[in-house]
Amino acid sequence: MKLDSYWLDTAPEFKDGAQGPVEGHSDVVVIGGGFTGLSAALELATRGVSVTVLEAGGIAAQASGRNGGQCNTGVAQDFASLAASVGLEQARAFYRAYESAVRTVESVVTQHKIDCDFMRCGKLKLAAKQKHFDKLARTYDVLYREVDQDIELIEPARVRSEVGSDGFYGGLLQRNGAQMHMGKFGVGLAQSAARHGARIFPNAAVTQIKRMDGGRYEITSARGVVRADNVLVATGPSRQGPLQWFQQRMAPVGSFIVVTEPLSKGQLDALFPHRRNYVTSLNIGNYFRVTPDNRLLWGGRARFAMSDPRSDAKSGQVLQANLAKYFPELGATRIDYCWGGLVDITVDRLPRAGQHDGLYYSMGYSGHGVQMSTHMGRVMADVMYGSADANPWRALPWPPVPAHAARRWMLPLVGAYYRMQDILH
Repeated sequence: MKLDSYWLDTAPEFKDGAQGPVEGHSDVVVIGGGFTGLSAALELATRGVSVTVLEAGGIAAQASGRNGGQCNTGVAQDFASLAASVGLEQARAFYRAYESAVRTVESVVTQHKIDCDFMRCGKLKLAAKQKHFDKLARTYDVLYREVDQDIELIEPARVRSEVGSDGFYGGLLQRNGAQMHMGKFGVGLAQSAARHGARIFPNAAVTQIKRMDGGRYEITSARGVVRADNVLVATGPSRQGPLQWFQQRMAPVGSFIVVTEPLSKGQLDALFPHRRNYVTSLNIGNYFRVTPDNRLLWGGRARFAMSDPRSDAKSGQVLQANLAKYFPELGATRIDYCWGGLVDITVDRLPRAGQHDGLYYSMGYSGHGVQMSTHMGRVMADVMYGSADANPWRALPWPPVPAHAARRWMLPLVGAYYRMQDILH
């Protein structure tokens, strides 16, 4: 079993990174070489803007290359609860922003001919308890009435036509969801941006951002110094660099994934006939899908801990046991990959994007980042060049996370709380 991301291990190598030192001047410097930063760089470069991307490690090698491979519509929280919190009109706008985000991903893939196995498949949220189906039915009523008629309630009697397990009690299908190979998409984004003139520097961790006279910036990295008119911070949950203001406003939570050996077509047709994106309704639930080479990817918040090789391996054991619970016929299936990564959770689970101290930023995708990060890269290119109204998150306040400094030690307590909620509800 490899303690590596399946997406990164099976993606082509990115060979178009900039050579030599980081130096000179760019119209825009992007800090972070994930989907947000690469999407922004691609959009800016196609407009003739000179852009430099500084990535601390490998291109698309953190959250963008370590996720569950789902690209879904729908906000991270219950729509009715969101509407009660921010108002129905605003909740509709946020929901539709995710619809736009999936279309953006599809547009980027098509326009730039990125070979990443993109396909529309729909997202099926599965009720892990009978009472959860009752809640999904109420959610369906609100969504269908207020914002999305391309959804379907899967009654308990029909759930086996969608997924071959006795562990679920119906589900809610949102048809606009999609999936793709995350590693291939990340490399394709980077290659497209480089072809259009973006300079992309892996292994160039930023150590200092200095405001210069005239509003320009000097950015110091592990590979040199560059000056820029504008800076976009697209670091997600990264704990590196002089970015404490952003770090204090997100709680990085570990999420863990295993991928099986290839399964037979017969097995997959019996268990996952429509090859959808699947999530379960528990707070500490699971998300899963079939990969392009017929493996099952199975993920979740297996343990409330930070990601490291030892933690990943322990979490892999928990995930394998969960997989066997829902699909006993796969209990003895070999696990080929196991890895973890950080999810940048905001308090209300809504993204944040805008400008702070002159720095543009977009992050805080809270487990729904594949589509929104790609979309917001494009949006922030618009924002930097005069279209602030394009940013759907521009008016949201962003206070620090309470007890931020103690977040690592609080994670087990948070996990215990959500496990109890799953037992009681």
